Amino acid sequence: MKDFISMLVLTALTYVAVGAASQLAMADSANRIPVERLPSYQAECASCHLAYPPGFLPAQSWSSIMSGLSKHYGTDASVEPKDAAEILAWLKRYAGSYKRVKEAPPENRITQSYWFQKKHRKIGVEDFAKPSVKSAANCNACHRHAEQGNFDDDDVQIPR
Repeated sequence: MKDFISMLVLTALTYVAVGAASQLAMADSANRIPVERLPSYQAECASCHLAYPPGFLPAQSWSSIMSGLSKHYGTDASVEPKDAAEILAWLKRYAGSYKRVKEAPPENRITQSYWFQKKHRKIGVEDFAKPSVKSAANCNACHRHAEQGNFDDDDVQIPR
């Protein structure tokens, strides 16, 4: 009888642990593409490039990027201080905090992050260099629903 109770307790604890892990995983994926989109982020950032989901970088990367907008990867992307503060707060709120995104990538570039490199390891350099793609940062070239925050592998079409 004692073994039976121990087995029940162990089974129950296993279910609790699996459920908690699933909730954490769901929370992490929910942070990647927030439902609540910030209009100023869309207006300011998407005017030049895809408004990348905040969950693609950790909060420290977003802070660094937002503090250097006058030299944003070779371009002056300065915004009004009020907008910058609002955008930074939103980015930090939804920044990646899960295991793969917890550390800032070199130069705070999404394309240099561990998870990006791993996800795109089978894509050749020549694919990123195609005129229709231009660079690895051009998510829209292959991810047809990137604007809607959908980066599902099943929807990828690498241009010819």
